[in-house]
Amino acid sequence: MDNKEFDYKRAAEQLCKGEPLFSKDGALAPMLERILNAALEGEMDAHLTSEERSQGNRRNGKMPKQVQTCYGAVIVETPRDRDGSFEPQTVKKCETILAEGMADQIINMYAFGTSTRDISKCFEREFGTRLSAETISSITDRVLPEIKAWRSRMLDPVYAICWLDTIHYKVKDETGRAVSRAIYNVLGINKEGHKELLGMYISKSEGANFWLEVLSDLQNRGVQDILICCIDGLKGFPDAIQSVFPNTSVQLCIVHQIRNSIKYVGSKHQKEFLWDLKTVYGAVSKETAETQLDTLEGKWGETYSIVIKS
Repeated sequence: MDNKEFDYKRAAEQLCKGEPLFSKDGALAPMLERILNAALEGEMDAHLTSEERSQGNRRNGKMPKQVQTCYGAVIVETPRDRDGSFEPQTVKKCETILAEGMADQIINMYAFGTSTRDISKCFEREFGTRLSAETISSITDRVLPEIKAWRSRMLDPVYAICWLDTIHYKVKDETGRAVSRAIYNVLGINKEGHKELLGMYISKSEGANFWLEVLSDLQNRGVQDILICCIDGLKGFPDAIQSVFPNTSVQLCIVHQIRNSIKYVGSKHQKEFLWDLKTVYGAVSKETAETQLDTLEGKWGETYSIVIKS
């Protein structure tokens, strides 16, 4: 890792804009790339049956290509066989743009442990792609070790900023019932200014105690310090962070701050107030932000003093 200076301005601009965790700039692209390539290897495993091998068909190298996805561009290496009979379905031979929604489905299904038959049915229903349960099983045999390696990989010792947030999903449990699950996400910006998804963790609900486990896992994987943690207003969350990383500055995520502020503003004023509020968060310097805050207070202070003070 080089010593390139961290781009704080770029990070601040992204933070002020409230950009989503999983945007097309590639936070999830490396993970998706590994899954797609492992899935293609699994398809080839399923294709090269005993009968195929007895007829002399073997692996014959790989063909790399760039594929565009909703998480950014990824490089997939499609395995080839000697007689050219292999027709991959995860990423077809001539496909350079992953089918809309497929990346999300892949991430979600493997994250939630969907059964092989349910995966097969889902792919056929959503994308017209027919994969047998046996092929899906071969794919998961390849993919699961990749996911395990990704989850346990070592991390950088220092991250400039980390966003810690939880997303709630409805998923089917082992009995087929729809249940709620909390996905704990940690998105970091390293010293080079690049976004990196440090981890995804699944729990039945959101709570500071589980966040403590997440933070301890990051520490065990090599993280020694986080300069700034951006979080929501979950009770006990700052204490959990300080117990693992005592020198970290904790601040409420700007998106959550705006949401918390706007709920005290009358509906007829919300649009105008939000516009004025964003001039504070979007300021290019501390001095400009303070000037904009004074302007905001002068305009709205009497009506919404509690919001200004917050």
